[in-house]
Amino acid sequence: MRSLLTTVLIGAGAGLAASFVMDRFQDVAAPAFGMDEGNDDPATVKAADTLSNAVEGRPVTQKHRAAAGSAMHYAVGAAIGGGYALAVRQWPELAKGWGVPAGLTTMLLLDDVLVPAAGWGPWPQAEVPGNAYGLASHLVFGVAMEGARRAGAGAIGALPA
Repeated sequence: MRSLLTTVLIGAGAGLAASFVMDRFQDVAAPAFGMDEGNDDPATVKAADTLSNAVEGRPVTQKHRAAAGSAMHYAVGAAIGGGYALAVRQWPELAKGWGVPAGLTTMLLLDDVLVPAAGWGPWPQAEVPGNAYGLASHLVFGVAMEGARRAGAGAIGALPA
């Protein structure tokens, strides 16, 4: 069995890859779901502001807001991927859903609970386009994460999972 560090690194890489795939999906899908950027900062930028305030005592500067939001998105994706890989290592049956349960869990815990509880976004509303867009985005994330995790494990000759 591979080391815990190798498992976490494969998972973090899978989370980064899945974050990239999710970004590209959202670039293409947002118009189809009627989603626009609006005038408000995304939750990732607001989370970066919270972190910057805690570390530096001030929010992210206007010049660095987009980059800070992207960094937050990818850091969270890497952390989710590392945790997911550890969970699959302990309970291999989790991988049978090809990342779909992980994507759903991510949406429910992050978008529907953590983001609104932290004040980075609104509580979920009963509106179809936004909910369908969020669901589709997180399913893409979960499936991409599992695919990348399997590819990473296979690349180092560490399959099964």
